[in-house]
Amino acid sequence: MPSLRLPEAPSLADAVAQAIRDGVASGQLVPETTYSVYQLAEILGVSRSPVREGMLRLAEAGLVEIRRNRGFRVLPPRTDDIEEIIGIRLALEPPAARRAAERGTDEQLAEIRASLAAMAGAASRGDEAAFWPADRALHDALLRTSGRPRTATIVDRLRSTTALLGPPTTAAGRTLTAILAEHEPVVSAVLARDGAAAEGAMRAHLEATRAVLVALIAGR
Repeated sequence: MPSLRLPEAPSLADAVAQAIRDGVASGQLVPETTYSVYQLAEILGVSRSPVREGMLRLAEAGLVEIRRNRGFRVLPPRTDDIEEIIGIRLALEPPAARRAAERGTDEQLAEIRASLAAMAGAASRGDEAAFWPADRALHDALLRTSGRPRTATIVDRLRSTTALLGPPTTAAGRTLTAILAEHEPVVSAVLARDGAAAEGAMRAHLEATRAVLVALIAGR
């Protein structure tokens, strides 16, 4: 019987999804094995509803397969999942960075600058818990500045899915300072209203992220 712990999370369903992801990563939940909702609810000490909701999120991420009237089957993370997610982001975010540089208002550019400053502050403290929300806020600000709020919502969901698939890229030794350094050329180009440079810098950042995440999953 696996021993899982509910982490802190925005909602109970988020906590369940994270606990199950952690169980897969630690080997407590075994790939290709079927677990029941009742079993997981008992282990985690919660009702069945948040377990079902968490399962749906994990199924969307490709980490479990829902088996009707039986529960769910754990699936091993695949590099194809990361390739697909980053491929979608590469289609959306670099051109959005260009538009943000070309169309952003002074107020919007100030928000982008502030998001980068929050990342820099977290990196200087080694505060990973503060760094990742600031990272997401920066990407969100760039997308919304480009005039693409639906795209911002899509990318945020994709990032949530990526987080369920495996650990952050810092698990491969990539430092917060190094990740910050990949974002700085994007923001500098946007603030300078250099659309081509902003697009190229965002593409380089996402391609570097893809390489690290694929290597992490392939090395499991």
